[in-house]
Amino acid sequence: MPADTPSSPSAAIGAPRAGGPGTIAGHTVSRVGYGAMQLERLHGDRAAAVALLRRAVELGVDHVDTAQFYGNGFVNELLRDALRPEDGVVVVSKVGADPDPGGRIPLRPAQRPEELRASVEDNLRSLGLDRIPVVNLRRLDTGPGLRAEGDQVVGVDDQLAVMTAMRDEGKIGAIGLSSVTIDTLRRALPAGIVCVQNAYSLVTRGDEDMLALCAAEGIAWVPYFPLGGAFPAMPKVVDEPAVQAAAQALDSTPSQVGLAWLLKHAPHVLLIPGTANPAHLEANIAAGALTLDAATLAALDAVPSRSADVTLG
Repeated sequence: MPADTPSSPSAAIGAPRAGGPGTIAGHTVSRVGYGAMQLERLHGDRAAAVALLRRAVELGVDHVDTAQFYGNGFVNELLRDALRPEDGVVVVSKVGADPDPGGRIPLRPAQRPEELRASVEDNLRSLGLDRIPVVNLRRLDTGPGLRAEGDQVVGVDDQLAVMTAMRDEGKIGAIGLSSVTIDTLRRALPAGIVCVQNAYSLVTRGDEDMLALCAAEGIAWVPYFPLGGAFPAMPKVVDEPAVQAAAQALDSTPSQVGLAWLLKHAPHVLLIPGTANPAHLEANIAAGALTLDAATLAALDAVPSRSADVTLG
């Protein structure tokens, strides 16, 4: 299973770091990692899912994002089976929601401190770990997705109290945040936040001030939905004419241009694009080597930013 030491080696000996080296919680990782959520699509073909993860490691991926609520533990179990300690993969999980297989949406908020602790324990069991290198506290303050109501509206101080307690107990190595406002991040800084995951892309750049704060504090910025378009009302990076023109000029795909823009935009950005398709995996990794010249970058920077707020539930 994944290593949990700040000096973890590159995932594949001799493999270049896609996008160059980045840092999360003291671990040096490739700036293009892998988001495991879409492995749920391979529920009926476990061998293909394991093969995809092994291919990611071969390509130099050593930062994988997951959650117990991805496939109700299925994705975590795949990671446990596919990854080896010598791969040096830093696994980052998250808490703040639980699986709800019978619900209209297969996810429900789980924001209370006792639920956060139970979710960490579930992640430890399904991943087969004694300690998870990084655990993100998924708040429900902003961005697309669920919102907290009733007893699920919990102050971040109470949540961080249980998160830091579990860090002190050795169950988690470091704490990140997800779906937060800049005010929440500022309040949480004394807890030692190592990364922030918010919805962010070329077409949804409302968190520019938070991105800058993370840079100043040495916090990794790990955008989810890096190409937008996760829900029908969200704008899509690949639909932008400037993105399409850049892709044609560079003999690449619009998705690769969108990912390359993120890497160029700020040096503390780490990407976790997800896919269940081996060809798409290779294309995502290849985006780390795409060069954007000044004129192309200026044209992309001029693309207007729109809201990513789409609520569910």
